[in-house]
Amino acid sequence: MQKSIVALSLIATLGLAACQPQQSATEQAPAMKKEEMTDAQKQAYAMGASMGMFVYTRNKQMEQFGESLDTAAIMQGMKDGMNDTMLFETDEIQQLAQAGEQVMRTKQQELASKVAEENLVKGAEFLAENGKKDGVVTTETGLQYEVMVEGEGASPVATDTVKVHYKGTLLDGTEFDSSYSRGEPAVFPLNRVIIGWTEGVQTMKEGGKTRFFIPAELAYGERATGNITPNSTLIFEVELLEVVKPEQDAAGE
Repeated sequence: MQKSIVALSLIATLGLAACQPQQSATEQAPAMKKEEMTDAQKQAYAMGASMGMFVYTRNKQMEQFGESLDTAAIMQGMKDGMNDTMLFETDEIQQLAQAGEQVMRTKQQELASKVAEENLVKGAEFLAENGKKDGVVTTETGLQYEVMVEGEGASPVATDTVKVHYKGTLLDGTEFDSSYSRGEPAVFPLNRVIIGWTEGVQTMKEGGKTRFFIPAELAYGERATGNITPNSTLIFEVELLEVVKPEQDAAGE
């Protein structure tokens, strides 16, 4: 994983600050209004805001582990850097910052592994109970689906392009994707999406609507994307609007 650009900017800024005369950081200046700032002041403000955003984001990350940044140490480091009174040499600061990045990566990996294990258990328990419900079909691969509206048109094959409306949620109901929210249906080749979709949508007919319960191995597996954490079981409601014919595909290009 690459080092945070903002983190390295912070290191570089502190190093440069140590080499240049600065106004004492203890001197209070009145709050500025953006309409009154010069270009140089805006650029300086952007530098400070970038540092602040980095610290804010890092603190939010650490809260996941039940920890928080020592803000007193951060403020002293900023003040010492600006006044050329740093407790460590510039190369030591770089090493300490890089060590902090490594600690964060390790903690994030540990958390991801824990979440992945928990998601597998939750998913297995959910699917075991869900599969007992009337109307829920479980296929040989472990995909489950429930027909909400029977379609009357054509059924697609894996190599077809389909036009669909859909909504995707996690087991706790969190919505992570929706063509309804975007205000337009999605069009894509059926063999270029997650396995659960490729298999599931082939059970549908045009005009139909189905709810799919997709185990992690047929979804994103151990990959995390957006609100989807590793080994998440996913629920999709899908409307098959149309199986797009090759000539329609070509006409749309």
